[in-house]
Amino acid sequence: MSKKVLIVDDSIFTYKEIKHMLSGTDYEAVGHAKNGQEAFKMYAELMPDIVTMDIILPGLTGLETSKLILGKWKDAKIIIVSSLAYDDTVDEAAKLGITNFIFKPFDKEELIKAFDKMLG
Repeated sequence: MSKKVLIVDDSIFTYKEIKHMLSGTDYEAVGHAKNGQEAFKMYAELMPDIVTMDIILPGLTGLETSKLILGKWKDAKIIIVSSLAYDDTVDEAAKLGITNFIFKPFDKEELIKAFDKMLG
């Protein structure tokens, strides 16, 4: 059975790119949230195995959204996928318990390796 992935990114291009990369793997994109509010609601509905979280989102930031999700579901597996992860962002994420990052641009092998490591 494939593992469920919720993609949180306001870019439809990034969503389609990740979804395409997951085809033929043990992972399946089951949802796409374009902002933090959608992500929180969809997490509750889908209970994904992994969440890919962009940093820059309309409304709540990716870190604020991650904090909400982890506040309710402590075992949530969140991986930051961003081109804008600066040292302070990495530090802030680490305080939330998020230590997995993929920096844009990335390839399929890098993505799957990161997912496998998280669920390992």
